[in-house]
Amino acid sequence: MSFGTVTLGHFLSLGGILFALSVVGIFLNRRNLIVLLMAIELMLLAVNLNFIAFSYYLGDMGGQVFVFFILTVAAAESAIGLAILVVLFRNRATINVDELDALKG
Repeated sequence: MSFGTVTLGHFLSLGGILFALSVVGIFLNRRNLIVLLMAIELMLLAVNLNFIAFSYYLGDMGGQVFVFFILTVAAAESAIGLAILVVLFRNRATINVDELDALKG
């Protein structure tokens, strides 16, 4: 039984579905900061999947090199975001976005 080959359209469809799920996760859950950070990470991984797929199918290594830079920025963003989250939880005893209004002008 042969299922065929995996084409560029399959990868782009999967990347689009992951990106749409992350956008839905951001808009549906505006309370918990951890879920918001996870949705942003999922969005970056969906974009990385598209870069890798285009890089493979075009035979160019530029997309794969660019993914390493995106993953580096995503790791730094996660570390800084979680550090800020820990400080906010220690000071406010909550991570709900609705209750964190300290930066409002």
